Amino acid sequence: MSLKQDFPIFDEHPNLTYLDSGATTHKPRVVINEVTQFLSKSYATVHRGIYDLSVTSTNLYDSARKKVQTFINARSEKNIIFTKGTTASINLAAFGYVKQHIKEGDEILITEIEHHANFVPWQVIAKEKKAKLIYAPIEDSGELDINKFKSLINKNTKFIAITHVSNVLGTILPIESIITTAKEKDIPILIDGAQAIAHIPINLTTLDPDFYCFSGHKMYGPTGIGVCYVSDRILPKLTPISFGGDMIESVKKEGSTYADAPLKFESGTPPITEAIGLKKAIEYIESIGIEALKKKDQELTNLTLDEFKAHDWIQVIGHAKKRSSAISFTLKNIHPHDIGSMLDNEDIAIRVGHHCAQPTMIRFNVSSTARVSFGAYNDENDINNLMQGLRNTKEILG
Repeated sequence: MSLKQDFPIFDEHPNLTYLDSGATTHKPRVVINEVTQFLSKSYATVHRGIYDLSVTSTNLYDSARKKVQTFINARSEKNIIFTKGTTASINLAAFGYVKQHIKEGDEILITEIEHHANFVPWQVIAKEKKAKLIYAPIEDSGELDINKFKSLINKNTKFIAITHVSNVLGTILPIESIITTAKEKDIPILIDGAQAIAHIPINLTTLDPDFYCFSGHKMYGPTGIGVCYVSDRILPKLTPISFGGDMIESVKKEGSTYADAPLKFESGTPPITEAIGLKKAIEYIESIGIEALKKKDQELTNLTLDEFKAHDWIQVIGHAKKRSSAISFTLKNIHPHDIGSMLDNEDIAIRVGHHCAQPTMIRFNVSSTARVSFGAYNDENDINNLMQGLRNTKEILG
């Protein structure tokens, strides 16, 4: 199943081997056309005008929220809050809810392989509130020992925040079991779904976390749009962290009242164009089928891992049995930045560095890694190009 023809970037760069979808995905033609058409023919502000163009724009924008709701099977559109991205979504959860419910001596439980976006906000809150941030350890395989994780939960645990899929190791964490345990102990839980949303079917009615956060640009949509799903349990307790237009019900000198959720948490002119682009991106994913994308992702991951394992000069970081397509690796005696530069000379785009996950680097005793990650447009030929590029890199620099 080759989908490269759906993505104009490969028309402009026909020799490009793009293996950095974990950072951001390219956009299919249907998304680009939808955004262009909206800006050209239908654009106006939303929720503010009674003229026809504004009504049309509002309807299109509101339909985007409905599309997100059905895609992740949330109970209501009210549970879908639009943000700038995963980072903003986690910050809304952190400073709109957790900060209000944490006190001195309380504990927030995360893992040691979180993206900085699901690490730093909890450090800030823990320091300010004199709470404790507890880091669940990760095995050498890159897997989370669920029993060790659960053993860290105690009467002081007041919040849990974990990634669904590690952006460095590709590990798929056992969030179903963790969510069940959290609910049994009445502990609110947040899932960072940034690396899962385009690769794994998400059913939030079944999973039932308190927060699920993701970004549009990692699922073939525009940048500047993200989602913070908030459960019915938490929504009445969540407070805004940004104030101004569109989230207001009434403003008087004596004080102001706020609109109902989700608008209550979306101050200012919203990301209208971005939301409409996200809707079309979801429709594109649905046209292929998320299960088909998952199957393709797994096939490419397995193929790459088999290729890597056949060469003792390639070291893969993390060997989880349940994993997605983020594969971090090093080459013997060659710095990851040099790997990236050499591959770039052959039009092969990968990610190098600490991947906004420095604690993960420390855990696996590396300063940085090279990382490949796949999207809908990748195929077996891309893996062949990667392997040839790595062999050339070894020959020249090794």
